[in-house]
Amino acid sequence: MIVLTADQVSSRTSADLAGLERDRIQLEHGDRLLLPVARNAGDEIQMLTADARTAVDLVLELTRDGEWSVGVGVGSVREPLPEDIREASGDAFFAARDAVDRAKKSTPRVAIEADSPDTAHVEALFRLALILRERRSEQGWEVYDRLVAGASQSEIADALGVSAPAISARVKSANIRAELDAVPALARLLAQLDASTGARHA
Repeated sequence: MIVLTADQVSSRTSADLAGLERDRIQLEHGDRLLLPVARNAGDEIQMLTADARTAVDLVLELTRDGEWSVGVGVGSVREPLPEDIREASGDAFFAARDAVDRAKKSTPRVAIEADSPDTAHVEALFRLALILRERRSEQGWEVYDRLVAGASQSEIADALGVSAPAISARVKSANIRAELDAVPALARLLAQLDASTGARHA
């Protein structure tokens, strides 16, 4: 299973985002999470899923604006699951704690922990994807958001009042197609990492 622990960056000097982000994630991803998202230790939020694609989506969303350090822990989880994720335990939870502590000191702010020799390789590819996203302009993000919402490039061009070649140029400069192609691969690698840890339950 996969546990994500996200810690808000500079929470003592910026607005508290934990409650709003907890509610957003629950609304948008709750059907793919095994337990409700919970706020933990003040400025942290924690999530549990068995779906690697959901975990990848959450990492990409949480790291987009640089407001969260994200630790991904992969491994077994004790069953039966409690009603509250804050009462859950297992290797994946311990791994997520170690990962988020390491993520706070890294750039980009993500780390993956699992009992597998492939962990460092998977983490390296996640970091590469996030570095490409960090270079994206506001115009690039505008096109990205419309594309993932289902709009075509021609529809985006019409909506923004620019030419189709201009949108194509934004897609290319923002590495949007490369990211969209990489996301399923990252999910597959994370799923394989999950499987390689052995027993999924404890």
